[in-house]
Amino acid sequence: MSYEDIVVSKDDGVGIIRLNRPKVLNALSKRLTREVDAAISDMESDAEVKAMIFTGTGDRAFSAGGDIHEQVRDAENPPPPDPKRAEYSWHVATCTKPTIGALNGLAYGGAAVMASSFDIRVGCERSSFRFLAASYGRVNSTWSLPMQVGWPVAKELLFSARVVEAEEAYRIGLLNHLVSADALMSKAMEIAQQIAANDPRMVQGIKELMIDDVGEGWRWMYDNEASAQRGKLKPTPVEEGFAEFIARKGRKG
Repeated sequence: MSYEDIVVSKDDGVGIIRLNRPKVLNALSKRLTREVDAAISDMESDAEVKAMIFTGTGDRAFSAGGDIHEQVRDAENPPPPDPKRAEYSWHVATCTKPTIGALNGLAYGGAAVMASSFDIRVGCERSSFRFLAASYGRVNSTWSLPMQVGWPVAKELLFSARVVEAEEAYRIGLLNHLVSADALMSKAMEIAQQIAANDPRMVQGIKELMIDDVGEGWRWMYDNEASAQRGKLKPTPVEEGFAEFIARKGRKG
């Protein structure tokens, strides 16, 4: 599939989705979000892809958020409703394969929602976040941000709509890793390839279990994992799972 607002590539088991509207700081147009949604679906069905990296073109922004000019035009001439557009953020968060954000610059508004939906986030000195919805009379990120930083911090960021710079983002857990800008993609790729080297059935199964467990009791989580181990996540046979160890250490006893 060809894309206009994103660039899609694959590298050694890793799918890369690059937001590509640098003249408008990679603003999230309707076409761009449709393309991201389609690219995720393509990668979910591609057995070669074991993990995904999301980043942006340019050195200023991952994305400035929603395309305000497009929203103004739509307000003047409302288009037909698009139910799928409202679901794309959920697709980002719950897609079957692990997602890593390589946040090359600011992530404001809708882009902050997207960033808080990734499984793992890598930032640099240019990274910053702003959860803007309350400042322009809207609401978002109430379901995604608390999962990353906890309720007290999420409340502050959502209520205030203030800027969160890179160092603070790393301190509060909004960034898993903080590296220099020139090391950003290499760090994201390092993590992605570590994931890609593992059993994809188990990696994807772990992600599914953790999503299913949200809001459930601790015993329910334990039983849910045990049920999966007896069913679709049945352990790999020892001879296969530990083949490298056996080859290296030999057999004893």
